[in-house]
Amino acid sequence: MNARFVPTKRTTLKRLASRASYDRKTIYEILDEAFICHVGFIDSDHPVVIPTTYGRRDDILFVHGSVASRLLRNLANQAPVCVTVTLLDGLVLARSAFHHSMNYRSVVVFGKASSVEDRNEKLDAVRIISEHILPGRWADVRKPNNAELQQTSVVKVPLIEASAKIRTGPPVDEKADYNLPVWAGVVPLSTVGRSPVADPRMPSYLQTPAYVQPDRFRQ
Repeated sequence: MNARFVPTKRTTLKRLASRASYDRKTIYEILDEAFICHVGFIDSDHPVVIPTTYGRRDDILFVHGSVASRLLRNLANQAPVCVTVTLLDGLVLARSAFHHSMNYRSVVVFGKASSVEDRNEKLDAVRIISEHILPGRWADVRKPNNAELQQTSVVKVPLIEASAKIRTGPPVDEKADYNLPVWAGVVPLSTVGRSPVADPRMPSYLQTPAYVQPDRFRQ
């Protein structure tokens, strides 16, 4: 496996190209940290973007949903797709309104989706998505039965065309503006877990699992 994705016409950054990364490890780390992706596709000759959960195994992204889902119906048969993920790391406050920005890590994937039909592969894909969201949960829960699997569609997108765009660091102002009496800097942002809240219908003897404690929450 190549350490870098080969830039293509669709993945090559044209604006602020210095923020681009085609490093496979960097791109996979961003995909593995986020929870939600946005999937763009064409439906009846007009563009649609749908947020959804996903999971990754090696060079494959898996997306699942109801068999009635417009997203899954459109992606099932080698449909062109664009998948994006963004992690917001901070608000960048400059001395001028023009140079305000954000620190972020984002990934854009282009490809073609195909339906996962084999029962065992579909079940494994659902497990991968579950473990992506909360590692350790799959071992505890009841697994999908045949009826539930029949109501679930899973599509996979090979990771062939992908790029990342990343901004870090303080604001960049015009030289003359550095003398302005205006506070400037970065407001860091992150996703954090809070103390879990038990279902009121759960038996009191059940212990809260370690994998939902705040210190295990992916940030």
